[in-house]
Amino acid sequence: SYQRFANCYRCFYKLQPEVTRSIYEQFISQLQTSIKEEIQEVKDEGNLEALFHSLDKIVEEAKNQEEPAWRPSGIPEEDVRSAMVPYLLKHRSYLRKVLKEKEEENRKVAESVLAGRDRIAELQQLIQARKHAWQ
Repeated sequence: SYQRFANCYRCFYKLQPEVTRSIYEQFISQLQTSIKEEIQEVKDEGNLEALFHSLDKIVEEAKNQEEPAWRPSGIPEEDVRSAMVPYLLKHRSYLRKVLKEKEEENRKVAESVLAGRDRIAELQQLIQARKHAWQ
């Protein structure tokens, strides 16, 4: 405040109060300008304008959500579990589906192999029969 400033420079204030007021106003003006420039420099260096706009967008989007946002519980094990369990359950479901497909594929291949063996056995018997007939 101006009173504090005047108290700091009491002797000067007693001699020339108008000049003291003028110095105070210049000091405040320059201080405000300097602070604004510093803030602008920090905003420019950190790209804060863009970050604040994206934060505003996130806040606007969050207004439409009915369920509360996720917050860490403070217990890392539970936080990791709550994040990983849905992913792992989904992955397990996918792996079970792939397993069923592979088992079905293997069953068909096994049937094909058994049919091939049966055909080979038939051909061997046919060869034996023709061999005996030829002899």
